[in-house]
Amino acid sequence: MFTDKQLKQSNIKIGVIGEDIACTWLQKRNFLIVDRNYNRKWGEIDIVAAKDKILQFVEVKSITVKNSLDKQGQRPEENVHELKVRRLKRVIQTYLLEKRHGLAAEFKFHIMVVRMNSATRRASVEFLEDIIL
Repeated sequence: MFTDKQLKQSNIKIGVIGEDIACTWLQKRNFLIVDRNYNRKWGEIDIVAAKDKILQFVEVKSITVKNSLDKQGQRPEENVHELKVRRLKRVIQTYLLEKRHGLAAEFKFHIMVVRMNSATRRASVEFLEDIIL
């Protein structure tokens, strides 16, 4: 059995690895990573990127699976629930007010699901684009 502290540390490690994979995936598709883990009391943005002179806010949801069959039924993007959306809206507004990096006020929001297969040590990425907040 794992203690709560061990589980939390494990989840943090999975999250960091997932965000690293997400950044690599985005960079290969010509996104420029501008910020990571922009944090305020009321929320956090995992990745802020830029592409086509538009800011791109990315929420990353990472999970581990034991084999390809584990994918069925697991929808990590559903963890972006109503409270999370309210927090994201507020932290995005704060980000836009604080720093815009010379880019237009237009922005896009995406959810990226990173599934890491512990058996094969490979990851798959699902990019859910232009989510309306």
